[in-house]
Amino acid sequence: MIFHEIKVKYDRQTGEDNPGKVKETYLIDGAVSFADAENCLMEEIKPFIFGDCEVQNCKRSQFFETFTNPDGAFWYKARVEMITIDGEKETRKNVAVLIEANTLTDAAEALKQALNSYDCELISIAKTPIVDILHAVQ
Repeated sequence: MIFHEIKVKYDRQTGEDNPGKVKETYLIDGAVSFADAENCLMEEIKPFIFGDCEVQNCKRSQFFETFTNPDGAFWYKARVEMITIDGEKETRKNVAVLIEANTLTDAAEALKQALNSYDCELISIAKTPIVDILHAVQ
């Protein structure tokens, strides 16, 4: 799955008459171009912008799979080594996986359950700055 990862910095209303600068990272799914991804993001955050808004970075990110959890508050990125055996030849390939969870422990457990049918090994897992995954309208 290929996403557009956008880092944006903008003034956001953080309390009663208290604007503050925030830096947020979003993933855009289904965008056909960087411009399409930026437009999707701007439509989503437009109601929260209070002043300046700057896209600081836009790049493509690839993930083997994403595992969502409606109760999850954070996104965790895991590096997983996938192992395939073709005859006598063993092949190992590192892939990135995203997991939505509340804690690192919850993310690791969810990943273990989701990938139990695969022959794989967890290399690393870490919390990401990703706020949300948005879906571009086609």
